[in-house]
Amino acid sequence: MSAPVAIGTRTKRLDAPQKLNGQERFTADLKLPGLLHARVVGSAYAHAMVKGVIKDAALAIPGVVAVLTAADLPIAPKADGTPGENPLVEDEAVFSGQPIALVLATSDAAAEDGVGAVEVDYDPLPALMRMSEAMAEGAPMVRLKTSEVSDEEASMHNADAAQDSGEERETLPPNVSNSIHFSRGDVAAGFAASDAVVELSFTSQEVHQGYLETQVAMATVEPLGDLRVYTSTQAAFYCRTRVAETVGVPLHRVDVVPMPVGGGFGGKFVLIEPLVAAAAVAVGRPVLLQFNRMEDFLAANPAPGCEITLKVGATKDGTITALESRMTFESGALGGSPLQIAAILMGGYYRFPNLEIRGYEVLTNRSKMGAYRAPGAQQGTLAIESVIDELARELGMDPMAFRLQNCVVEGDARPNGNAWPRIGLRQTLEALEAHPAWQGREEARAKGRGVGIAVGGWPGGVEPATAVCRLDADGKMTVVLGSVDLNGTNTTFSQIAAETFGLGAEDITVKTASTDSAPYAGGTGGSKVTYTVGPAVQKAAEDARQQILSIAAEHLEAAAEDLEIIDGAIRVKGVPGVSVSLREIASMSMTVGSRFEPVYGKGSSAITESAPGFAVHLAEVEVDELTGETKVVRYVAAQDVGYAINPASVEGQIHGGVAQGIGWALYEGMHYDDSGQLLTATLMDYALPKAEYVPPIETILVHVPSEHGPYGAKGVGEPPSIPGAAAVANAIRDLTGLRMTDIPIRPERLAAALDAAETARTASAAD
Repeated sequence: MSAPVAIGTRTKRLDAPQKLNGQERFTADLKLPGLLHARVVGSAYAHAMVKGVIKDAALAIPGVVAVLTAADLPIAPKADGTPGENPLVEDEAVFSGQPIALVLATSDAAAEDGVGAVEVDYDPLPALMRMSEAMAEGAPMVRLKTSEVSDEEASMHNADAAQDSGEERETLPPNVSNSIHFSRGDVAAGFAASDAVVELSFTSQEVHQGYLETQVAMATVEPLGDLRVYTSTQAAFYCRTRVAETVGVPLHRVDVVPMPVGGGFGGKFVLIEPLVAAAAVAVGRPVLLQFNRMEDFLAANPAPGCEITLKVGATKDGTITALESRMTFESGALGGSPLQIAAILMGGYYRFPNLEIRGYEVLTNRSKMGAYRAPGAQQGTLAIESVIDELARELGMDPMAFRLQNCVVEGDARPNGNAWPRIGLRQTLEALEAHPAWQGREEARAKGRGVGIAVGGWPGGVEPATAVCRLDADGKMTVVLGSVDLNGTNTTFSQIAAETFGLGAEDITVKTASTDSAPYAGGTGGSKVTYTVGPAVQKAAEDARQQILSIAAEHLEAAAEDLEIIDGAIRVKGVPGVSVSLREIASMSMTVGSRFEPVYGKGSSAITESAPGFAVHLAEVEVDELTGETKVVRYVAAQDVGYAINPASVEGQIHGGVAQGIGWALYEGMHYDDSGQLLTATLMDYALPKAEYVPPIETILVHVPSEHGPYGAKGVGEPPSIPGAAAVANAIRDLTGLRMTDIPIRPERLAAALDAAETARTASAAD
């Protein structure tokens, strides 16, 4: 391959100017004639029967046009004839904040006033807020009505989640919606052969995705009956299907317009779009719904809380012998969680000849659980990386050397039996091992700092994709896609296409079209968009290039293989004076009487093997012994990126992932009282990491090319968010000697542990 022209260079995001200067139009900025603003009437109880909704007072408020309940929505039956899923509570509310009614008004203020005037008649029922209560024998039902649990969204994040474990399912208690069981070898024999065994239990609270733009969608019914949905979604085609199924409109009559997304992190596949679409159909007018921050905390889809007990053994020479674990993940009241992904990763970073993992998804009276940037990976990684760190200490081994001795390589089996394809875990560990931050860890300890490391991996997702690349009349190239540009991927795609034509990224226009006109692409999530859509873009650009060269060859009377494209012109190699411009090629193929076909390149991909990405992080911390406050003062993130098409974008992804990982470690958690009321329902109560809490981040880009990604690239979004909590916990252990197993590691909890440890030391010295 010749020297890169566009790929591998630091390129500014093409969508940055309009976002930075405030010119970008988001969904809530749209205005349509007759627009109605919607506000949700949420359940006041975590569990209750809804006996009635009294609308009269709300409808008397000036500007209020309608108050819709479940009975007012045009919900289509399912394909098998059973009733369709209603976005509003029909009779049983199963979490606090669950939408019961929708107030529609000519202004947002009037809609808000209407919400306050709606009266709901409840018959409260017992609410189960803890997994242990829900799993207990004789526990009341979390929900009286059952519903199907779908893993469809999890599958769009990670290919492994689409596969059944293959194990026989055990009989489950009523409030356990799903289970997994992975086993290999003889676990009892493995532990019997161990010289050291570490067993720890971990908990993680629910964590909100923390996006700036709350859930938002607008729907309108066109004059001929077509339904158009404008939405901040990560998955336009999936959204179209869900909307069509909900309201019973033929798929070809639903057009989803993906708008710029003000942050998603896995939480914006589909949530409110079916509700908004159904409301628009019900009243025959455009409807806009944007959650306020409290509604988003109450009724969106956060990452689930979990409890994990993990036991690992090893021989004195550092060989791991066995792993045993029991995992329980909250699935909220509606079912579904990333339990399977968490289990596969927890048991997949290292070689375990003997392994048994049992996991359970437990219903509680909380909101639906969703995905958050590498769903399930943070929780599973906290457990395995803490235990591995502790086991290395038990054996008196260097924690880096212990990981290198046991880390998986290509061909090693994951817990579900699938073999790892080409991966760069070992190379990434070695890259961090050579970094001054690890080499100089004793100097850090001398300054009163702790140093911790942790691995984080993501198997990646796969999904077919298509792209088109056309030559426009002005001689410019345009790429049209159906994938949502969530994090600068359109800039990456412009680089891929530009490389084919020998142009700069700024010379290529990349557009995300609505579902009516866009070529198919899957959801933007799971670190798969560059990996799956990128090859389609590359093929479409190459197809367009060949068409251009064919036209130019006939025009210049030269062989196509003797031509090259330089600075927007096609010329004969070695003869710069003999050329034709791209604008002229366009004119030859796009005017009346043209004898050449318009240039319209097409490319598709259907990759079936994922490209896993691994990161290894180092955190250096200081701890205030009086207050327990932990401060991360240095951070190094090494990551196998395959090939960095845009290093600036890759580093930006790593920086954002690190910040979120620190949030998991020290700050973020959703807390409910015993009655099911969320106590952290505003940003005054829910702590996000501020800029001052995130230290300078040093990045190490490791290049282990993928076999199928464009130019060897692989997804980079998920891995950097995974190791943070474990790395910080390991650094705290290194400094204080305390193994903190519950995240977030709040100052008061750490201070109490420090005080208890000091009291124990004092008592021991007195003895």
